[in-house]
Amino acid sequence: MQRTQSLLLARLARTNPTSVFLATLAVVLVAFFAPGPVGGALLLALAAGLAWLAATTWRVQAPRARVVRLLMLTLLVAAALAKLL
Repeated sequence: MQRTQSLLLARLARTNPTSVFLATLAVVLVAFFAPGPVGGALLLALAAGLAWLAATTWRVQAPRARVVRLLMLTLLVAAALAKLL
């Protein structure tokens, strides 16, 4: 591990992608079926985590991947705001 690399990022790199996908899917499903403010807060927390991850890995992503990430993040925030209102 390099000196500039975060311990959290190193740990995330070692996680099983299938487990991360299933955990994220579970959070999204709970958020969609939870009552208004609770579900919206869960979705906003997930969006904040994904925004941090996207910002951290922005330089190494292809331009097409950046567009897709921004689109997905925008849709997630829109769903969260709709759930809150």
